[in-house]
Amino acid sequence: MISKEQIRGARAMLGLSPEDLAGASGLSTNEVLAAERGETAGIDLYRLRLALEGRGIVFLGAGEDDAGAGPGLRLRQPPMDEGIRPENLSSANDG
Repeated sequence: MISKEQIRGARAMLGLSPEDLAGASGLSTNEVLAAERGETAGIDLYRLRLALEGRGIVFLGAGEDDAGAGPGLRLRQPPMDEGIRPENLSSANDG
């Protein structure tokens, strides 16, 4: 289960408005705002979680990253561009 603080924090990390997150998750803006207040009865938090994880958020459980720490989140780093692999080098892509 994700917490209201994690939802608010994840949305802030990504720079999403409540409307943006609503559109991404298929929920209404009112449902997103209610979840951020901790009013989760009847709200599909799984859809919120999937929308945020799909944009690079990693949710951490209590103590998962640091013994004694509470729940948190992290932003996954985008994959690094490794350039052209040596076996694919040729005069056609010589810059």
